[in-house]
Amino acid sequence: MAKGPEKNTRNKALHTKLLNRKNAKLQQEKKEMALRLKALVAKMNQKNNNEDSESK
Repeated sequence: MAKGPEKNTRNKALHTKLLNRKNAKLQQEKKEMALRLKALVAKMNQKNNNEDSESK
């Protein structure tokens, strides 16, 4: 039985590498956004607590 043509593993490897890089970048951006939101919420909570304590 004759073998078929060789598989194109080089392009598949490059494609996988690029997809992994893209997914890593998206995950990093998601983490950074979460940290920014967390900092913003903490800042707003602190501001609201200060306003509440001044009005009492």
